[in-house]
Amino acid sequence: MEETERILQLRKELEQHNYNYYNLDNPTISDYEYDMLMEELIALEGKHPEMFDKNSPTQRVGGEADNSFEKVTHTVQMGSLRDVFSTEQAAEFVDKCRADIDSPQFVVEPKIDGLSVSLEYVNGEFTRGSTRGDGFVGEDVTANLRTIKSIPMKLKDPIPFLEVRGEVYMPKKSFEELVVWQEENDETPFKNPRNAAAGSLRQKSSRVTAKRKLDIFIFNIQQIEGAEITTHEGSLKYLAEQGFKVIPDHKLVDNSKDVLDHIAHIGESRDKYSFDIDGAVIKVNDFAQREILGATTKVPKWAVAYKYPPEEKETVLREIEVNVGRTGAITPVAVFDPIMLAGTGVSRAVLHNQEFITEKDIRIGDRILVRKAGEIIPEVLSSVAHGEGSVPYRLPENCPVCGAKAVRYDDEAALRCPNVECPAQQMRNIIHFASKGAMNIDGMGPAMVKLLLDNKFIENAADIYGLKKERLVTLDRMGEKSAENLIEAIERSKDNPLDRVIFAIGIRNVGSAGAKLLCDRFGSIDEIMNASAEDIASIDGFGDVMSENVYSAFRDKHFIDLIERLKAAGVKMEYVKEEGADSRFEGKTFVLTGTLPNMKRSDAKELIEKFGGKVSGSVSKKTDYVVAGDDAGSKLTKAEELGINIISEAELIEMTK
Repeated sequence: MEETERILQLRKELEQHNYNYYNLDNPTISDYEYDMLMEELIALEGKHPEMFDKNSPTQRVGGEADNSFEKVTHTVQMGSLRDVFSTEQAAEFVDKCRADIDSPQFVVEPKIDGLSVSLEYVNGEFTRGSTRGDGFVGEDVTANLRTIKSIPMKLKDPIPFLEVRGEVYMPKKSFEELVVWQEENDETPFKNPRNAAAGSLRQKSSRVTAKRKLDIFIFNIQQIEGAEITTHEGSLKYLAEQGFKVIPDHKLVDNSKDVLDHIAHIGESRDKYSFDIDGAVIKVNDFAQREILGATTKVPKWAVAYKYPPEEKETVLREIEVNVGRTGAITPVAVFDPIMLAGTGVSRAVLHNQEFITEKDIRIGDRILVRKAGEIIPEVLSSVAHGEGSVPYRLPENCPVCGAKAVRYDDEAALRCPNVECPAQQMRNIIHFASKGAMNIDGMGPAMVKLLLDNKFIENAADIYGLKKERLVTLDRMGEKSAENLIEAIERSKDNPLDRVIFAIGIRNVGSAGAKLLCDRFGSIDEIMNASAEDIASIDGFGDVMSENVYSAFRDKHFIDLIERLKAAGVKMEYVKEEGADSRFEGKTFVLTGTLPNMKRSDAKELIEKFGGKVSGSVSKKTDYVVAGDDAGSKLTKAEELGINIISEAELIEMTK
């Protein structure tokens, strides 16, 4: 391939990766692989100036502004930095600065791996926050930023105006908790803390953002009126005094050796930080000297970002362990010889499903390549070499815990144990039942549920309502007051509305929105249980799969017994409809197709159902709207042939305002 053709190919590839990363929060290659493609393009464009294109990825800062929030034009561009990938390149940068300006000092600091934002303060009060977007135009995310507790709402000194730049991130612990929750609830986990932070900050509901426990480090002053700051080090001290959480572990140095030493220190500290980093930043400290050095059309000449190489190691796969989750999902887990990655020992990694194993041809006894996604979650990248005598791996046909025949439903890749009384599902089901979004029994978290199960105080969710204070106090570390509080929380849960009860008992594919629609239609648990499959399917917002799951569940002995016991315990089984509920989509059928720019399909479905609409999996003459995203296929073609209303995600959102 000629170099000019390669330039065109690289531009196309990088634009797609930019879109995946910035717009979809779903990268398909690692940062390192992306960086190498960009370096190749920069080098080729340097050799072929006649191929200059202002729209090339090398001339751009980032992704386009997201259309789901109001656009914000940045007065001061939120630019990016030039990347360097070796200590030699970092030293060259320092030496060049020393040659161009007198006795420069440098600040070396961690490069936080998150989402860059601007915060604006007028007369000392927080007024607006926005994302970087493409560096020139971002999006207003003020409401969501307000949920980040480390962002001060008022400054110590009420100066006329201040704009600062920071990096929103998800702490490692919060990311681990979120991934566990997503896996337990059969959601696709975020790939790393950076994408988790970006996805969380773009949530339509600030309540969801608040639950994600985001944080922020401030690292730059963009604009300031009312105070005079002359150095970067001075700006960090000033910002800390004003109440900001500033970039940690930064150091002021004046020579190449000290710069490289602190880069090494930051690299060695990666596993000790509570946050994820993707490099170290070297900045000239003095603002006047920065002005002298200037900038190119894309990046400043007074700073660079040093990128650490990704750490990947080979090991031997010794076993594939099979686990069973709350909804019966059978998940394979690789168990391999322990290795050190990102400062911690690793010996296990989720293999997702049979398709993943087959695609990578992973076999017991293989040498496998492992890394930590986002420096936290171990993942198997590939099989490097098959072990002697190895054979392709197949998941068992029966549940490894209860022996029930495993099933695979048409709409998913995972195998499942269909036995709702399977011991492996027992604990997770009870935890879900007592969780905040369901029966909201305060004090009955995972540790308490395990304690009660281990001591045989309960076997299923209904047993919770038979617990007595006198017996609870016999448990280790259970005082009289704690026992009393738990009993009170259990009693309060009896007054929860019926839709929470339906959600809590865990009918497959029926979330909180579906439970509410059921209750709106039938009004009581008895009417729901006696409803025919046709009656359930007629609910606007219910598809065939949901309808069948509900109908089958209430003919299952396990669910029938559970409901009868909850009734006997005094749990509310009648439903009182909300006054003034918005049902603007009642009687309307929607079909979702293609990849939506900002929402997951499940989010779009929930939004439609919230307003009384029904989401169908196929297009017919009865379809009222088709919501089309990128790469929409045959459903879009059929909708066009039938003359059905075709709308975008933005138009759907507009219809709900």
